[in-house]
Amino acid sequence: MTSDSTSTPTLSLRRVAYFSMEFAFAQPLKTYSGGLGFLAGSHMRSAYALKQPVVAVGILWKYGYYDQVRKADQTMDCLFMEKQYSFLEPTNLKFQIQVNHAPVWVTAYFLPPTVFNTTPTYFLSTDLPENDYLAQTICHKLYDANPETRIASSILLGIGGAKLLEQLQIVPDVYHMNESHPLPLAFYLYHKLGRVEAVREHLVFTTHTPEEAGNPRTDIRLLDRMGFFDYVPLEEVRHITGVQDDLFNWALGALRLSGLANAVSKRHGDVSNQMWQGYPDICPIIYITNAQKRAFWGDPVLDAALVSNDDVRLAAHKKTRKQSLFYEVADQTGDLYNPNVFTMVWARRFAGYKRAELLLSDPERFDRLMTNPKYPVQLIWAGKPYPFDYASIGIFDRLVYTAKRYVNCSVMVGYEMHLSRLLKQGADLWLNTPRLTREASGTSGMTAAMNGAVNCSTNDGWVPEFGQNGVNSFVLSEADLNWPAHEQDAFDADNLFTLLETVILPMYYEQPDQWMRMIKSSMRDVVPYFDSDRMATDYYEKLYSLPQTVAAQTDSVSV
Repeated sequence: MTSDSTSTPTLSLRRVAYFSMEFAFAQPLKTYSGGLGFLAGSHMRSAYALKQPVVAVGILWKYGYYDQVRKADQTMDCLFMEKQYSFLEPTNLKFQIQVNHAPVWVTAYFLPPTVFNTTPTYFLSTDLPENDYLAQTICHKLYDANPETRIASSILLGIGGAKLLEQLQIVPDVYHMNESHPLPLAFYLYHKLGRVEAVREHLVFTTHTPEEAGNPRTDIRLLDRMGFFDYVPLEEVRHITGVQDDLFNWALGALRLSGLANAVSKRHGDVSNQMWQGYPDICPIIYITNAQKRAFWGDPVLDAALVSNDDVRLAAHKKTRKQSLFYEVADQTGDLYNPNVFTMVWARRFAGYKRAELLLSDPERFDRLMTNPKYPVQLIWAGKPYPFDYASIGIFDRLVYTAKRYVNCSVMVGYEMHLSRLLKQGADLWLNTPRLTREASGTSGMTAAMNGAVNCSTNDGWVPEFGQNGVNSFVLSEADLNWPAHEQDAFDADNLFTLLETVILPMYYEQPDQWMRMIKSSMRDVVPYFDSDRMATDYYEKLYSLPQTVAAQTDSVSV
């Protein structure tokens, strides 16, 4: 990137700065919690592979998200341990931002593209001796439980990130906010450019979830005092965002200050537009379906066997991958699994709507499933709840207690990139059970399919664009969204048990040729559309084309 922005570049050369709280680049770099980071990681890998002029901006979390460990009784515990990264290069830059009317010193560390084959990435840090301890904690924990610390981290990412780019003499044509966390960036640009319309010509926004936790509302006076609005007067903030409530909706602010926004699947696009249709003056919301980098997540041996139509080699390598996973299972839990036995995996971020415990809703039927001698089953759960979400941790611990009763049922800790890869390589069936319309995308199923695991899912997120029931996946019938949540849960659980008992398990054990056809259809169908090279290209063609399209939209969204 250069600092010359005097002429409008062609679309293929548009300079983009990508702001995200999370980046999942590699197991050793603990700068992610879940799907948001996995998505950002694959996007930046593809941007690098396609030679797109993108620079990424994040935060170097001193203690990461957290290390998921066990208590003495095998239930979950959280360990916050300081991280060290010799492969990051100090920039030796130092500059100040204002947080709560106090100066905070900021520096940055550089991740060279060649380390993990990603775009150039800068990680901000306030962990400097010039700062007091409170200022240093801004970059200590990803999604700190203290609301003021979390606000400060957004100021660091948004305003600190913009100032860093100025220090580096990088002038982006497009600033991309991956979720609303970097929203202070919009107010910094407003201060700099002087007009809302000018901000919209350079700012785009990706919304990743309809869930309340992903669309925070915060006391507007607290945000004002903290400097979230870059000290734009509060009445002016209300005027340019149209937010008159005392609770400031971050996502709504992002939708009103951006020129264009995107949801992350077709169904999520429909949900998002319906969700925000009652709010005037928001920018258009398109959809760009999430994807994952096949070259990173896939298995070359499986791919070669697929291309050569060598079913024997494919099945043998899949069994080898299962054995690698089972060594990890045995090491963690003491359960020694059989690679000839059907193995299903439920693994993702723990959140209530994802329903990790759906199979436990009918204990008798679950017991019959797990003890059926004709169709034996091995079941693995894994996932990291938010460290202070005690309801989700309670669900995790309930699964641990359940697993203690069965030698063929295990719960894993440490669900990060390494374990995620092992689970997808070793799974026969990848379970996905979100309540309908609540899953924006759900990319884990994509990488599972790339590794020869067949998806079994509710028809949400990316699945409607991929799933062909009985051909490349198993898709549950849709519950009536007008039903109460508990009735939807009961409906989905009954359908899942029936599908497993009457279709999936008989096919696996009695129709292995049909099962192999499903594996191969799944592996073929997941690419190229769900490879992140397509997604990165879509972002350039559909979202980063902003200055060419926003002029026609500005009149309808201006304040």
